[in-house]
Amino acid sequence: MEIARTATLMIATLMVGLFAGVFAIYANAIMPGLRRSDDRTFVGAFQAIDTAIINPLFLMTFLGGLVFTGSAAALHLGEDFRSVLPWIVVALVLYLAVVVITVAVNVPLNDGIKAAGDPDGIADLAEVREQFSEARWVGWNLFRALATTVAFGCLAWALVLLGRVGSPG
Repeated sequence: MEIARTATLMIATLMVGLFAGVFAIYANAIMPGLRRSDDRTFVGAFQAIDTAIINPLFLMTFLGGLVFTGSAAALHLGEDFRSVLPWIVVALVLYLAVVVITVAVNVPLNDGIKAAGDPDGIADLAEVREQFSEARWVGWNLFRALATTVAFGCLAWALVLLGRVGSPG
């Protein structure tokens, strides 16, 4: 059981950490770079990036972060892990908020800009970009970046504490 508990927490930490990086790179490079581009480039590049990122590895890691963090919490229930469990629960709540925001805010905005079609056939690219609501997408992504970074830190600290607890009983 100790191996499963530790492995689950390690996998959760890695998956959440990967998404902290994904959201941070969007916040620090991708969206600021696209903000400086013309409407045609913005719409085309965003569509291409969003199409490319939706793949099995992305989905497995994104949802796996939630599944493994939840599993890690379940595996650390009990008196012996009372120093570890709160950190995992905080990470779980933060990551769950990220998943909900992604599904409720970012994905619909992404789908909307993709539904506009090929940029070469769009008559009013400025309107498509405005309808995308770039500021809203960026603001919620900044929240996702911060929340996943804090969740990653919580999970990393839980690993440290688990190392201190060792094998209870």
